[in-house]
Amino acid sequence: MLEVRKLRRSFGGVLAVDDVSLAVQPREIVAIIGPNGAGKSTLFNLITGHLRADAGNVYVDGREVTGMAPHRLCGLGVARSFQRTNIFPRLSVFENVQTALIAHRRRGRDIWSRADDLFRNDADKLLRDINLHDKAAAIGGELSHGNQKQLELGIALAGNPTLLLLDEPTAGMSVVETRESMALLHRIAAERELTLLFSEHDMDVVFSTAHRIAVLHQGRIIAEGAPAAIREHAEVKRVYLGDRR
Repeated sequence: MLEVRKLRRSFGGVLAVDDVSLAVQPREIVAIIGPNGAGKSTLFNLITGHLRADAGNVYVDGREVTGMAPHRLCGLGVARSFQRTNIFPRLSVFENVQTALIAHRRRGRDIWSRADDLFRNDADKLLRDINLHDKAAAIGGELSHGNQKQLELGIALAGNPTLLLLDEPTAGMSVVETRESMALLHRIAAERELTLLFSEHDMDVVFSTAHRIAVLHQGRIIAEGAPAAIREHAEVKRVYLGDRR
């Protein structure tokens, strides 16, 4: 579903992403982990067209999309979330997902229809899917952090993606919010047959969620494999998991 080949990006002579190659199979859940500054967000931005690569290629479902604009990638079934929550803070929860549906279905320039009448049933269903139906009238910016991340997921799902990239989806959440959020992601991924690539610092989340883990350090992948193998990998322990022997 996703293939990255020898992707490279530097900033002022510093290689943030250094010849990274990675493949993610359909319906697979892959985690990217690594210390702060390892290049995780840069890698996500290169894949999703928010940054241009100095070298390398990106393929989605066999089609080269290197450098393709983010809105065009959305049209190919690619969606993402960000470290900083990205919602419409002044709109209601319902209006947030309704606006996303209107945009993805190219009705934003429809001067003959009232926007608030469009896709109401679909917006209602989507809110039920992400467990926010009871907060439909609430203002997005007034939700708890965990609920705002749920709403951001709903906005991403409005485009009916097949590939979803999540940049630290549980950052800033309480233990309870983290558990509920990951249970929601598991259910949504299974129901919609999504392929997931996510970055995360919470190792409990990583090892309980990912089918496979890739470890970034100083812009390079130093290890890749099943959670059990990564947990016992000597170099990963040394640079990231805390084993200083």
